[in-house]
Amino acid sequence: MTTSVSKSPRKIVSSDHLVSEKSAELSEFEYALIMAGNAFNRWMMRCMSAAGAKDMTAVEVSLLHHINHRDRKKKLADICFVLNIEDTHVATYALKKLVARGYVESEKIGKEVFFVASPAGRELCMKYREVRESCLIEALADAGMSNESIGEAAQLMRSASGLYDTAARAAASL
Repeated sequence: MTTSVSKSPRKIVSSDHLVSEKSAELSEFEYALIMAGNAFNRWMMRCMSAAGAKDMTAVEVSLLHHINHRDRKKKLADICFVLNIEDTHVATYALKKLVARGYVESEKIGKEVFFVASPAGRELCMKYREVRESCLIEALADAGMSNESIGEAAQLMRSASGLYDTAARAAASL
């Protein structure tokens, strides 16, 4: 009996039935996205908890940071567009919770509602930054990750995001 030894490294995937002969690497990438997405969401929630806000979801943390970004009023449609949130109901619910907790303020101007970080929300974002600096930024060098390689990975992920959005539109038309 002859056994063949594969010369290519074994692919690490979550769903072997999706592995394509044309691009097994895409299945590897998708599994890495799942793992990274879940790890990042967990990180945001734990970092925010360490900063002093318990029980915030990853969506709430993302929304608070984006609303605090550049200290400008933002409307729901723009927030969802920038963060690539398709379901506005999810964002609306999270925004209501942030307003109720006093981290975000809302203001109706005409027919639009605009959101801005409150002083408590800005302070919380800075505490989050402190935790991030001590727990994550300092660990980058220890992990052998250069700022340049992180920038390249970010560009790859933004490009992949565009491809997945295009593919989602194509799938929706089937």
